[in-house]
Amino acid sequence: MQESNNQEPIDTEKLVEESDTASTVGTAPLSSDEMIHTGAAGEAESMPSIEQLLREAELRAEEHHDAWLRAKAETENLRKRAQVDVTNAHKYAIDKFSAELLPVMDSLEAALMTENATVENFKDGIELTRKQLVSIFEKFNIQVINPQGEKFDPHHHQAMCTIESDVAPNTIVQVMQKGYALHDRVIRPAMVAVAKAKEA
Repeated sequence: MQESNNQEPIDTEKLVEESDTASTVGTAPLSSDEMIHTGAAGEAESMPSIEQLLREAELRAEEHHDAWLRAKAETENLRKRAQVDVTNAHKYAIDKFSAELLPVMDSLEAALMTENATVENFKDGIELTRKQLVSIFEKFNIQVINPQGEKFDPHHHQAMCTIESDVAPNTIVQVMQKGYALHDRVIRPAMVAVAKAKEA
């Protein structure tokens, strides 16, 4: 008896679909929790570690400390320079005035070295020396306080005594020693005698 050779044709499209179905059977879709965990893991990999952050903070702290040390050193240098300037200002404040006085000393020494000088010659020499001093005083704003006939002022005058007089009381009737002022500051008050009313 002859076997039947009638076989059904193979459906290739059906095989492809079955193969695709079989390949996806073992792959399940990710849940929402799994997706969040996966995203957090990626972000964690991109963030710097605690060691890196600590190292960066230490470097910044070192830079700030170095800048502070430099600023402190500069401030100390400025303070020292200012202190030296103040010391020199006090020490050499009258250097110009001293230099101006040297010709006066030269004149006095020259007068003392003169032999057989007459009194008139000495008087002339002293007058020239006094003019030198007056010129120096004017140059450095040193004013003479000569309050003859003025009202007594305790800020500029020093009363040595009182004298009965016909002039108004508290009037200076005699200047015993002139005073001097540097600009507006009294460096020596004038010594004076002050008038008082006559006793009846």
